[in-house]
Amino acid sequence: MKRKAAPNPSTPTKRKRPEVPEYHLATPARDGSGEIIWPAPEDQIRTATDFIIECAKSNERALIVPDKDTDGLASGAILHRTLVALGLDPTLIDVHLIEKGNTIHSTSERTAMKASNPSYIIILDQGSRKSPPVIDSPHKALVIDHHHAELEDFPESALFINACHSPPVVTSSLLTYLLCEPLHSDVATQCDWLCVMGTHGDLGTTLKWEAPFPDMKDTFKKYTKKALNDAVSSINAPRRTATYDVRSAWDILLSSAGPADVLKHPRLLAARREVGDEVERCTHTAPKFTPDGKVAVFRIESAAQVHPIIATRWAGHLNSNKLDFILVANSGYLPGKVNFSCRVPRCARSRDPPVDIIVALKQYAADAPSGTLVERLGEDFAHGHTVASGGIVNHDEFEELMASMRVGEKVSKPAETNGSPQKNTKNGTAKQKNTLMNYFAKPKS
Repeated sequence: MKRKAAPNPSTPTKRKRPEVPEYHLATPARDGSGEIIWPAPEDQIRTATDFIIECAKSNERALIVPDKDTDGLASGAILHRTLVALGLDPTLIDVHLIEKGNTIHSTSERTAMKASNPSYIIILDQGSRKSPPVIDSPHKALVIDHHHAELEDFPESALFINACHSPPVVTSSLLTYLLCEPLHSDVATQCDWLCVMGTHGDLGTTLKWEAPFPDMKDTFKKYTKKALNDAVSSINAPRRTATYDVRSAWDILLSSAGPADVLKHPRLLAARREVGDEVERCTHTAPKFTPDGKVAVFRIESAAQVHPIIATRWAGHLNSNKLDFILVANSGYLPGKVNFSCRVPRCARSRDPPVDIIVALKQYAADAPSGTLVERLGEDFAHGHTVASGGIVNHDEFEELMASMRVGEKVSKPAETNGSPQKNTKNGTAKQKNTLMNYFAKPKS
């Protein structure tokens, strides 16, 4: 009988993969009577539902303003199909897509939205902040969102529903679906796949559709999970290209009967190839760290919006008990600006207290010697989610932020990032060759 060799105490053990709680099992919020608040406060649900019904029955012009990613576009498509099912003439529905580098608060966007002369405006997945009315002419506005916001963080006079304080936090597409599905029988059959695509686009493809999430077993049987997940990448691709072709993605999504129609479209196939090549070019950039090892910063330069992809990719690979979040900064996306995306790595997702990127970024800015950096970084700094934040800031202010964070300053013992410490060379064993730094040092052309 063969016996197993005794373990060698000098051989480093592989670091155990951190356990991350299933997303749907997040501890829910409760009201004063103990009732669970999900997917959003009940008064906000009623307000949003009444608004959608009123808009559909008004026979007046409506403007849908969805965000550019799969979650935002799927939200807009669900709402568009619901309004039509409820009786609103499709010719009365306009769609406004925000230009590259802008927000709904940009002067040019406000002017363009006003030009369609809408009576009703529905803004989906755009993030929220306190601002003047959406446009400066008579209208009714509704914001449907899940990004972090407080009660005052909305356009003046706008109604809103926001899921950010009701864990497990739903995406904007799932929130829109949950609002619209009870309103007409066609919503479930026409929009279930859009709901799944949008949700997977934000929460990932391994999400378990278990309570409190709706049962989507029939949807996965009808379309297959692979087709739905591949369609997410296809719809995301055009807006990530240098040409920022969001219009193609919207038109294709709205006209498609299912993910199969999305997957065969040549425009989307070409965009996926372009984005894939650019991600491969930029992803080998080596990180620099803050002295305490809490932040890993990757600096890239690309006209394509690949910084969020690279941040998400490294969030699944970098592993350290010190690391709180990853920041990928792109200085080539907009002239004179730095666009950056931050993600909490897998190794830090179960921290107690949880990592809050927004709070951390604002504290780094507040610690800058000038004392004015927070104000100068502006409203487009540190927005989004507590675990997936980002921003668009001027180049000089971003460099000041990096200086305040002390990114790249050498320390005597740098943080481990790959979970595989090097072997001891003093006792005659060889130095480990397969490391992350070898990966960074050999970029592919």
